[in-house]
Amino acid sequence: MEAYTQFAAVYDRLMADMPYPRWIAFAEACWQRYGKPATVVDLGCGTGSIALPLARSGYTVYGIDLSSDMLAVGRSKQGEAAGSGTVTWLQQDMTEWELGELADSVLSFCDCINYLTEDDDVLAAFAATYQGLKPGGLFLFDVHAPRTLRRYAEEQPFVLDEPDVAYIWTSELDEERMEIEHHLTIFADASGGRGDAFARIEEMHVQRAYDAEWIREALLATGFTRVDLFGDFELEPADDGTERLFFAAVK
Repeated sequence: MEAYTQFAAVYDRLMADMPYPRWIAFAEACWQRYGKPATVVDLGCGTGSIALPLARSGYTVYGIDLSSDMLAVGRSKQGEAAGSGTVTWLQQDMTEWELGELADSVLSFCDCINYLTEDDDVLAAFAATYQGLKPGGLFLFDVHAPRTLRRYAEEQPFVLDEPDVAYIWTSELDEERMEIEHHLTIFADASGGRGDAFARIEEMHVQRAYDAEWIREALLATGFTRVDLFGDFELEPADDGTERLFFAAVK
């Protein structure tokens, strides 16, 4: 996920409409069903938009991300928020992360797993997570379904035009690999609010969608004893119309 290093400073602005409260609500609903944790790892935590609210709710939270720039923004947000809970920030690769202690639950939301574009990397992330969980611990994550990548390819290009930020976003899908390249040209206000100078940022992000049954079998082969599949933020079974697949895997 190294691509995030170039635009960490504008990431939260671009992601302002993302449903972070729904991810948190989904996690809380799962913890009610499978067991409430004390220690939570947010794997691929970005700037802490999920990790920080969880810490404020009383959980012991570790935020892990590959990008030092994203983690720096997270630390800044933590420092600016009076009375906020404390997150321990760690720069690590999600395919080989470790804490030195075992966690009760691991989260990886906002389609982080889709950024692992090789089967072996997904398997490595599952293995590292299995090793990092306590017995009975819960791994929660979501991924884009293949149909979602097809929709991106069909509906692109995407355009944003706001006073402080604008972008042009195009996508190209490799149907055989079910892998999509997102190309973004971002213009971010660099004038301190005057609107008379903009920085141009070029980004390319690659995601791959995996078959849900392949993911389930991979989790079981890793050692997880129970794997449940839900759809689109609800504790309801996924179906052919599901765009975002949610997995709950118990060690």
